Amino acid sequence: MASEIREMTIGDYEKICALWKVSEGVGLSDADSKEGIKRFLERNPDLSYVAVENGEIVGAALCGHDGRRGYIHHLSVAKSHRCHGIGRSLVGRCMFSLMRIGIGKTHLFIFGENQEAIDFWERVGYSQRVELVMMSQQVAK
Repeated sequence: MASEIREMTIGDYEKICALWKVSEGVGLSDADSKEGIKRFLERNPDLSYVAVENGEIVGAALCGHDGRRGYIHHLSVAKSHRCHGIGRSLVGRCMFSLMRIGIGKTHLFIFGENQEAIDFWERVGYSQRVELVMMSQQVAK
């Protein structure tokens, strides 16, 4: 059965969070609380998507932008549903939605040891930026 791709809502949070928790390579933090995801979706309407099959969420992509560049976070597909084009479909939907609002370039973050994710993103047209270093600082707890 083909998966339906639809816009993510905060009502999907528990199922999406459960998927993220069992997806290797997805790092969750306090920012991924229900309130944090609600704020993200409100700030970035019509950009994040889920794949649904038989009433179950089998894939998810959290997508947003800063006004200049798009960002895809936590792309996940259930192990049982991988290699069927679901990830590619979610990415395509995110990219189209960003393009529709004038965002022409997208970034994402991958743990360096997650070769499976690196290979996937290269297959869908992304390339590594080895000249960049990501830095973070905790502002509030």
